[in-house]
This record gives sequence, C-alpha cells and structure tokens, in this order.
Amino acid sequence: MTQISIIELRLYKAGNGPNSIRAVANALALCNEHNTGQQCRLEIVDILETPWRALQDGVLVTPTLLRISPKPTVRVIGDLSERAHVLVALNMG
Repeated sequence: MTQISIIELRLYKAGNGPNSIRAVANALALCNEHNTGQQCRLEIVDILETPWRALQDGVLVTPTLLRISPKPTVRVIGDLSERAHVLVALNMG
C-alpha cells in the first residue's frame, strides 16, 4: 500500500488586491497541478479579517505562503508567479 504524504500550506493575503489575487490563483494551481503522490491542503488567511493569525506565524509581509507540514516550516514571499522557484522551495518538484 502506498502512503500519500500530506503537504499543508497556509497563504496569507491582504484583501483582494492584485498581488493577493495572483497569489491565491498561483497557490491553488500549485496544489492542483503538482500533487503527484502528495495531498495538498491549502488554507487562505486574509490578514484584514484576522490579523492575529499573521502575528502568530510571524508574517509581516503579504502575500506569504507557509509550508506548515512537513516540517521544517518554509516561507515563500510574493505572488508565487515564479513557479519553478516556489516548487523547489516547497520541495514539491
């Protein structure tokens, strides 16, 4: 039996500005396109609605994508448009 590893991601955004919209679209695409053998869970947190969540994770800039699991936590800042670099940073490709 093959065990599927789970990648947990958390994207911090600020409202619906252009960078936030691009980051959400790119994060969703990453999860949908690059999850061979891995299950991807994406949580999207808007810091305008819950700013304390960003403080808990030490997020000072948006958009920021965190890989929560597997450990160690990895942080990618920006709209995630440089897909190859994001995949390498998250160990997804």
